[in-house]
Amino acid sequence: MNIAGDDEVWLDDEAGPLIRPYTVNAGRTRPTVELDLLSLVVTTGRAGPDVDPEHLKVLELCHTPVSVTEVAAYIRLPVMVTKVLLADLVDCGAIATWASSSSSSHVTDRVLLEKLLDGLQRI
Repeated sequence: MNIAGDDEVWLDDEAGPLIRPYTVNAGRTRPTVELDLLSLVVTTGRAGPDVDPEHLKVLELCHTPVSVTEVAAYIRLPVMVTKVLLADLVDCGAIATWASSSSSSHVTDRVLLEKLLDGLQRI
């Protein structure tokens, strides 16, 4: 692992650049929109020109409906950080969201969790 000085970038040889998750969303820890793990998101095509790089990564993934969990896995950020980023995009009208049909079931349902794990392992 490389140790960074004032002008160096922090790198982990295996993981890439090391950035604290709270820096991605300016220290915010709560999304402004309620999203669960299975909520689906899709772009609306109304993103502004001054979108942050992290938000652009999310928008690139959401051309077709995708779950919050899948977005978090693809961008390799914790789910809560991903929810904050998604909420930012919902607030500015760049993405639309809706609850999945199975969101009314208990998230602790073993079959549902096994399907989720299987999907994440295939990524």
